[in-house]
Amino acid sequence: MQPLYTELEKGIWFGCAAVGFAILFNVPVRTLIMIYLIGAAGGLTKVLMIHFFGVSVVVGAFLGAVIIGVLSIPAAHNKHSPPMVFAIPAAIPMIPGIFAYRLMLGLIKLAGDPTAGTYAQTMADTVNNGLKAMFIVLALAGGVAIPMLVTRKESAKEIRLRKRNNIDMEVE
Repeated sequence: MQPLYTELEKGIWFGCAAVGFAILFNVPVRTLIMIYLIGAAGGLTKVLMIHFFGVSVVVGAFLGAVIIGVLSIPAAHNKHSPPMVFAIPAAIPMIPGIFAYRLMLGLIKLAGDPTAGTYAQTMADTVNNGLKAMFIVLALAGGVAIPMLVTRKESAKEIRLRKRNNIDMEVE
């Protein structure tokens, strides 16, 4: 088990990566500090859940994404920007690049060397890495979206109905 300070350092780097993606996406400058803090909190949640509480990487990514989604809502109200401005750059550093890379290497190995002795193990490893990458991406998307969907005050359908009723009242 790694010491706590190395895990805290990873949180710092998650925040830096989040700011890098935020700059790449050309977000307003006033949001960068909050994006750093949200990205660091989400990444640190993922790392701490995996290393200290023993949850799987998929569950850790989901919990980190939920933290990002929850923190993006008050940040959006505070900085007068949409919640996605904070959530998307903060969640991107948690995308499972190593599993997708191993998936691609496995696919290349399967296509190039169909030896029966190693084929079954390579196939199992490739499928395992592909499924991990897919479930982590789904966990990130769901974890970021669920808090925002739950905290919406009204649905789009109610907004349309109210606008239609207001137009009908003005005509009469």
